[in-house]
Amino acid sequence: MSADSEQRTIRCLVAKVGLDGHDRGAHVIARAFRDAGFEVIYSGLHRAPEEIVQAAVQEDVDVLGISILSGAHNTLVPKVIEGLKEYDAFDDTLVLVGGIIPDEDKEDLLEMGVAEVFGPGTPMEETVEFVEANAPER
Repeated sequence: MSADSEQRTIRCLVAKVGLDGHDRGAHVIARAFRDAGFEVIYSGLHRAPEEIVQAAVQEDVDVLGISILSGAHNTLVPKVIEGLKEYDAFDDTLVLVGGIIPDEDKEDLLEMGVAEVFGPGTPMEETVEFVEANAPER
């Protein structure tokens, strides 16, 4: 068996949480993840934090990418992280945030456990390489 055939597929949930209705970025990253060989699940729009947590747990994802442009990241992301912790799934899930996040909020998100924050214009290759390098081993 070759090394390529032994490599596992990284499972990703791309999530739109809250009332944010702009999903172009989420579709772009979902496509980039798919093209990189990841298995991608898309949450659809307007999901509550609890719905995102349930989907991540039920789908047993390695990566949870939260796309948020509404400015509610300081309220919604902590709820998602708390929910993952309640299900004992946080340590096994790489949590990423993408969207328009002010610099002063980025550090707070990282301190609460977000692995990385990707802003507009981040090259897709950079995001894919980060996931490949940091997705939890299962």
